[in-house]
Amino acid sequence: MNQVLSADDAMARAIECAGYGLGKTFPNPIVGAVMTSATGEFISEGFHQGAEHAEVLAIKGAKEVPAGSILYITLEPCNHHGKTPPCVDAIIESGIKKVVYAVSDPNPIAAGGSLRLRDAGIEVVAGIGQEQAGFENRAWLTKIEKNRPRITWKIASTMDGKVTASDGSSKWITGEPARAKVAQMRSEADAIVTSTTTVVADDPLLTSKGLGKNPIRIVMGSRELKSDAQILGDESETVLIKSRDFNDLIKFSNERGFNQLLIESGPTLGTALLREDLIDEIILFQAPTFLGSGTPSIGDLGITNISERLDFDISDVEIIGADLKITLIKSANAEGGL
Repeated sequence: MNQVLSADDAMARAIECAGYGLGKTFPNPIVGAVMTSATGEFISEGFHQGAEHAEVLAIKGAKEVPAGSILYITLEPCNHHGKTPPCVDAIIESGIKKVVYAVSDPNPIAAGGSLRLRDAGIEVVAGIGQEQAGFENRAWLTKIEKNRPRITWKIASTMDGKVTASDGSSKWITGEPARAKVAQMRSEADAIVTSTTTVVADDPLLTSKGLGKNPIRIVMGSRELKSDAQILGDESETVLIKSRDFNDLIKFSNERGFNQLLIESGPTLGTALLREDLIDEIILFQAPTFLGSGTPSIGDLGITNISERLDFDISDVEIIGADLKITLIKSANAEGGL
């Protein structure tokens, strides 16, 4: 007997499927889809991986589309011809009679899919799983809202907020499980951003360590790099932006269509982005150790009064090995927060 799913369960699975596409879909969003029978029996599923869209893959994955079949999708089906034909065309042609989607498409180029479906006599339900689907797709939604990629800063520090000892040494503050999680995060990002100062000091490779695709690597700054720097290797594309102007970073990212940037550098670059109100999210790995002295994880923000503080919301706390992983999202009360 096939698994029977409630509407909430089917959408939860579609959201889970969407996450498999992280780092593979830019400039498009991550999207997952699940098809069930009219009574909830699981039929097929799919997720966008950069080519065919999730809806099309779910339809192709079904041996047949029984009468009354329902398609659950994390994002409103697109209504425009981009790399692929409009998803609404495939849905209409498939014979599906009901579409349930979580998040309305805010992109004016692709919007209008639900109206097309209704005009074709298909029942459309919106909003199931909207909060969770929106959170999982927050990188692309941020790009649409702010006309720039979502920017996440990864920090690894001691409990007293130090990223290096007083002699500059920093390997390794966190344990191997935490470092493996960072490698996975890289595979889910569109590009990693670091500074020439970090490259000169640490000679990082910045790959996924075989846990997924290697992201594009962006190095900002004016310092010259040695020709044998690891980051210049052929594991992935490396782009040098010989500038400290973040407008140059955003311009390049928009030209490439990136949804998400992951910042991996010392505190100077991250602090500068924070001061410019360009950090949307911080992933803080905190080791259960203390240094007392050393380099703080965040530099001077120019704040002199408690009322000027920068507020973030704690989205998630996870124990990874011996370390803490704390996800901080820019507070919704802050201007422009998502």
